[in-house]
Amino acid sequence: MTLQDGLSKQAYAKAKNIIPGGVNSPVRALKSVGRDPIFIDRGQGSYIWDIDGNRYLDYVGSWGPLIVGHAHPEVLEAIHKTAEKGTGFGAPTELETELAQEVLHAYPGMDMVRMVNSGTEATMSALRLARGVTGREKIVKFEGCYHGHSDSLLIKAGSGALTLGVPTSPGVPASTASATIVAQFNDIEALEDIFTRDGRNIAAVILEPVAGNMGVVLPEPGFLQKVREITKHHGSILIFDEVMTGFRVSYGGAQAKYEIEPDLTCLGKIIGGGLPVGAYGGKREIMEQISPSGSVYQAGTLSGNPLAMASGLATLRLLQRPGTYEELERKTTNLAQGLKSIAQELDFPIWVNGIGAMFSAFFTDQKVKDYRRACTSDVELFAKFFRGMLERGIYLAPSQFEAVFLSTAHSNNDIEFTLEQARAVLKSIC
Repeated sequence: MTLQDGLSKQAYAKAKNIIPGGVNSPVRALKSVGRDPIFIDRGQGSYIWDIDGNRYLDYVGSWGPLIVGHAHPEVLEAIHKTAEKGTGFGAPTELETELAQEVLHAYPGMDMVRMVNSGTEATMSALRLARGVTGREKIVKFEGCYHGHSDSLLIKAGSGALTLGVPTSPGVPASTASATIVAQFNDIEALEDIFTRDGRNIAAVILEPVAGNMGVVLPEPGFLQKVREITKHHGSILIFDEVMTGFRVSYGGAQAKYEIEPDLTCLGKIIGGGLPVGAYGGKREIMEQISPSGSVYQAGTLSGNPLAMASGLATLRLLQRPGTYEELERKTTNLAQGLKSIAQELDFPIWVNGIGAMFSAFFTDQKVKDYRRACTSDVELFAKFFRGMLERGIYLAPSQFEAVFLSTAHSNNDIEFTLEQARAVLKSIC
């Protein structure tokens, strides 16, 4: 397949004159993989088409939300019916309560949930709430975990910041950065040392229970349990950022998979079915501290937007169909293990981590269990792999440090085709 990209090049040149970098989120620029971005025209099922007419098998899925595929008819119908009544009111609707009830049913550790517009808003708001409840100022985050672009969390972050080689950002005040303590993912002794020194000042620990923004990195056995014990002992709030893993690694997220109950949970992506959404929730005694029932302020004009609520509800109801997660996990395992087997046959250095309907293939021969091991990956080799797969009609996340996302729309034939193309590309770059 020879890609046609004339229209995408024209669109990019135009965008660069009026949008910083030509994109509205940095990783979309494809800089780390050495090419210009493609501009998307439409999607259907497991495929997307760019404005030049090239078709790609899509493993990005809008960076995770599209777990039932592009333009699912039941999701579109829900959005259409809701839009006919109006696109937003800035006032309560019953759809907000319906989606909240679905979320609370899936996450029994939550008593209440507040809808916002993005994962960044969810994590930022959860931290403010934790500080307000505890009266403490410091937080602990983990190196390589990305929780959005709010100041206190853009310290040794993953995802796009890691891809671009800038794990911290200018514009973050030194006073803000000093209130964020960075720990090492899967290193419980280091976390214990942090709490021994400063536990009385730590309002919260925030982490992705399965890291997805330095590539997929799984918690070592007992790690999450120990984090839960330490935070309880010191009276700190434990926040699980399940924006990525929520409703993806299981219907109840990573906390159901690992049987851990955090104090607060942040959600996004899938609960909006592809529309902008976020949420944070937890125990009633904590959540009732939020305005207007409490004094911790948070607001949003578009929070609980009816189109996003309808899209999210339709998506969650599709996911409740029997056998959905078993099938998603089977297909994900087949693709991840198939790629690993091909790499072993070719004596190619790849380490694969996966869970539920997401995985990452790191271009390294080391076990990846934290940020530093993730950084041993050969990013230039990954870039060659990305470009080769794109030429063959496979659209992967344009970063070594992102996840592969599967959907219910991906077929067995899609996976077989992907593995055939991966074999050919890996052979060509060995």
